[in-house]
Amino acid sequence: MIKNLIEKLGEKTINFIQEIGQISQLFFSLIKYSSQLFKNRKLLLFQMEHIGVNSLPLVIIIAIFTGAVSAWQAAYQLKGIAPISFLGTATSRAIITELGPVLTAIIIAGRVGASIAAELGSMRVTEQIDALETMGISTIRYLAMPRFYASIIMMPVLIVFANVIAVAGAYVISNYFLDVSYSVFFDSVKRFFLISDFMFGLVKGVFFGGITSLLGCHIGFRTSGGAEGVGLSTIRSFVLSASLILIIDYILWTLLF
Repeated sequence: MIKNLIEKLGEKTINFIQEIGQISQLFFSLIKYSSQLFKNRKLLLFQMEHIGVNSLPLVIIIAIFTGAVSAWQAAYQLKGIAPISFLGTATSRAIITELGPVLTAIIIAGRVGASIAAELGSMRVTEQIDALETMGISTIRYLAMPRFYASIIMMPVLIVFANVIAVAGAYVISNYFLDVSYSVFFDSVKRFFLISDFMFGLVKGVFFGGITSLLGCHIGFRTSGGAEGVGLSTIRSFVLSASLILIIDYILWTLLF
């Protein structure tokens, strides 16, 4: 029994190291093809629309309620500790540095990362990727590169929208339910707002967008097992992307603060 356990542990460890190597190889191949990004700008723009523009309604809905919940939670935490006039800065800094980037990234991981894995996985099991390779077309350049760079470009843009909408949602709750006026709320925001907080959220967005699309492409390219395999790849892409988003978020906080 112990022998079987050690064998399984060793097998899992080897598979884990191999997969890290495969993901790294894909990443460096994407960097190598980056010089051809302008040549493939139509593919890039199409993916930017799919990843960014089409995700905007969902991001806005989530951001509104994120801001609203943040206002209620901040008011509860400030009760008896600090004046309610600090509500603006408490909600805005939490949204801009943490809630906006992380929640937006997890939404995109569910909507876009899983979609990338499903699309490429379907192409793999139906041998469309094999057909492209037979014709001498680089699947990394044609399929992965536009998705990777579109995700890196559009994730920070979506985070900016999420931040603005969430702060507006926090203001609406503060004004109509907590009796915090416009001037008090936004004066508090302006007094304690730091451009470094805003830039930190955008830096997070670049990392989150990159890891989401990279994992989606990697898992999609290595899908097997027909329709069932595509479903498993879709789930795996979201689970790994969401987990790594939280891990990378912690690492960035540790390194930059």
